[in-house]
Amino acid sequence: MEVPEIDSARCTFCGKCQEICQFNAIAVLPNAALTFPELCHSCGGCFLVCPELALISKQRRIGTVESGARGPVRFTHGQLRVGEALARPLIRRVRQEAGEGGLTIIDAPPGTSCPVLAAVLGSDMVILVTEPTAFGLNDLKLAVAAVRELRLPLGLVINRSDVGDRRVHDYAARENLPIFLEIPFDREVAEVYARGGLLVEELPEWRRMMRSLWERIQEELSGTRSEKLVAGRGISTSATLRTKHA
Repeated sequence: MEVPEIDSARCTFCGKCQEICQFNAIAVLPNAALTFPELCHSCGGCFLVCPELALISKQRRIGTVESGARGPVRFTHGQLRVGEALARPLIRRVRQEAGEGGLTIIDAPPGTSCPVLAAVLGSDMVILVTEPTAFGLNDLKLAVAAVRELRLPLGLVINRSDVGDRRVHDYAARENLPIFLEIPFDREVAEVYARGGLLVEELPEWRRMMRSLWERIQEELSGTRSEKLVAGRGISTSATLRTKHA
């Protein structure tokens, strides 16, 4: 991220940079000016308003982006530095790595915070993964409200579908939310996951389940895409959004 550093030889302590900063990343005193890089959002406003050109552009690392591949599948993820509060720039950088062509699945953070919105914004579809419990339903309602505010199509996957009650199903019916897949609790699944295996390779039935999920998503997207084309909107990437108790 680009952050400012103040050249004390040029600075007249006029305070204009402090006035424009909405994140309290600059403090101007009568005879000194201080910057707080960890609060800076890299908006660039301070560089524009400084009449003495006393701000020097510096770079601050907030995380790293790593990429790899397994067969035809390419994987990219971002690792935020410990203690950093700004995840959105790193998420945007990870999304840039995906490019434009082909299918892109974005695994978003849980909840409805700013990083979640940065991850799903502009996606073709959001898949909410929840559990049939009171906590799962509460978080699901928040996530549905956030996604609908972004005007994105969405569908549900219910994890551990056989351990709770029917409240999530009833809510989905009332809100006209499609349920793409229901995943029962399975100790064998947990064992495969714990040792780092891929379910679609070690448990054949999971390959069928994932294929059926993909087919349901395609069916839903085909109708959504027609609506977007009529409205003159474009198509971007696909996204996955998890609720807190998924």
